Amino acid sequence: MGFQLAAFADEADGKITGQINAMKDNGISYLEIRGVDGENISDIPVQKAKEVRKQLDDNGIAVWSLGSPYGKIGIEDDFNSHLDKFKHGLELAEILGTKHIRMFSFYVPACDAEKYKDRVMSRLEQFILAAKGSGIILCHENEKGIYGDVATRCEEIHRTFPELKAVFDPANFIQCGQDTLKAWEILNPYVEYMHIKDAMADGSVVPAGKGIGNIPELLKQYRGEVLTLEPHLSVFDGLDKLEAGEKSKLRYCYPSSRTAFDAAVNALKELI
Repeated sequence: MGFQLAAFADEADGKITGQINAMKDNGISYLEIRGVDGENISDIPVQKAKEVRKQLDDNGIAVWSLGSPYGKIGIEDDFNSHLDKFKHGLELAEILGTKHIRMFSFYVPACDAEKYKDRVMSRLEQFILAAKGSGIILCHENEKGIYGDVATRCEEIHRTFPELKAVFDPANFIQCGQDTLKAWEILNPYVEYMHIKDAMADGSVVPAGKGIGNIPELLKQYRGEVLTLEPHLSVFDGLDKLEAGEKSKLRYCYPSSRTAFDAAVNALKELI
């Protein structure tokens, strides 16, 4: 399987220089850019984006996607200012040279999600209209607590807006009590790319292949080229001071962000 790897490298280091080093050391050439020197990507000014682009270009790294928080607000929250921020994100995407923006479908009350369907769709349509003609591919990620948290509601979104593609995140489906293979059956036609993140039945995130996300099987069925690694592994500063028996209870816990990132990369490479 000839996959190209991307990564949320802010999980290795908050500073862009540290992210570049972690990616180069692990042979990863695509960045899903989310946190930059202590700021969320959606908050950085144009000049900062230009500086980051130069740093990445100088090191042979390209931005695969804007790992943005667009749509990750409550359905009752102010949308006009959020839409303005999204429009700024379109400008950032152009500067950074990416054709993808990751986004969400708004937090809604879990017990009454369907009640908010029309409002969710209206807001998503405004994102799509704002991006029209930009060449940017908007990619909706399934996320616990938002309208599109389970596969059936994600499918509603993609049927309504065929131009809106899917980011498939196995761990997020597990955290919603959803079987990932059943979710894949429903959403496969809409998937633009995958986030590689695995989890146990209790929702705790583990390296790829160590949970119940069926990632080996999903990789066999996946027809895309790029996989974005999103480690989300636990870091415990005092790990090196624990006894061997105590460490074994924290099997997937790491002494630093960088070691957690490296472990996540190695687990995925083993599966591939």
